[in-house]
Amino acid sequence: MNVVVVGAGIAGLACARELTAAGVRVRVLERGRVVGGRLASERHHGRWADIGAAYFVADDPDFAALAERWRSRGLARPWTDTFAVHPGSPAAGPMRWAAPGGLRSLAGDLAAGLDVRLGHEVRAVPDDADAVVLAMPGPQALLLRPSAAVAEAARRQRWQPVLAAVLAYPERVWGDFHGAFVNDHPVLATVCDDGDRRGDRAPVLVAHSTPGLARDHLDVPDAAAAVIARATGELLGIAAEPRVHMHRWTHAQPAATDAPYATDGRVWLCGDAFGRPRVQTAWASGRAVAAALLQSSER
Repeated sequence: MNVVVVGAGIAGLACARELTAAGVRVRVLERGRVVGGRLASERHHGRWADIGAAYFVADDPDFAALAERWRSRGLARPWTDTFAVHPGSPAAGPMRWAAPGGLRSLAGDLAAGLDVRLGHEVRAVPDDADAVVLAMPGPQALLLRPSAAVAEAARRQRWQPVLAAVLAYPERVWGDFHGAFVNDHPVLATVCDDGDRRGDRAPVLVAHSTPGLARDHLDVPDAAAAVIARATGELLGIAAEPRVHMHRWTHAQPAATDAPYATDGRVWLCGDAFGRPRVQTAWASGRAVAAALLQSSER
C-alpha cells in the first residue's frame, strides 16, 4: 500500500508514524517550512514561544504513554492543573503539559525518520497513491476538491479564527500565575505566562484573542497588536510597553464532532475537529485513520 498524507501537523504525523511502523510506504507533504501545524512555536529574541496550542492534555492512555516517553527524554513536562479565571476564582482541571523547547519540538520528534517533504504545495487530491490522508481543517481540504462524501464532511466543520500575540516585556512585573481564561472579554480569550510555561522565567506572555477580534483583523493582524497589549496590561496590572509579535490563525478553534474521521474509502479527512478540540484529539484522529487503513489492507 502506498499512502500520501497531506499536512504535517500532529494528526498527519501520528497517522504517518503508525503506517510507517507497519511497513507501509508513506509520503508526508507539507506546504510550510516546518512541521507542526498549530502545534507551533516561533523563536523570538533567542527563545521559543508557543504561538498555536497553549498546552496539551494527556488523559487518553496511549497518548499519556507518549507524553511520559517525551518526559523521560526531557521533551515535555507536566506544567499546571490550575488556571486563573478572569473574572472569578482559579479553576482546577486536568494536568496541562508544556515543552521546554516549544510544542513544535514534539511534532519534530514525531516526524523523525518519516519521509516528510516541506514546502510542497498540494493543489488537488493526489492521484498517485492507494490512499490519501488530508490532515487539515475542512475548509483547507475543500480547496483540494475531494470527493462529494469527504467534501460534505469538510463543509460540516465550523471553525473560529484566533490571533496570537507574543508580548515580550523588559522584566517580569506581574504576580505568579500559569495561565488565565478570560471570560466575556471583547479582546482576550486566554493569557499564558510563557516564561513559566517554558520554565526559563522569561518576561514573556502569549495572549490569544477572541474570535470576534480576530475576524476584524484577519487581513492585517498587526493592527490588533496595540489593542491586545493594552488589554493584557489592564488585566494583569502591567504598565510597561511590550514588544509584540502577532500571528494569525484563520482556522484555530473547531466545533466538536463525534466521528474520528471522514472517508470515501480512498481519501480520508482527520484532525482535531473530530472530537473535543485538543492536541490529543488530532493525534488520536490520525492514528484512527492509520488503524482503519491497515485493517482494510488486510482484507
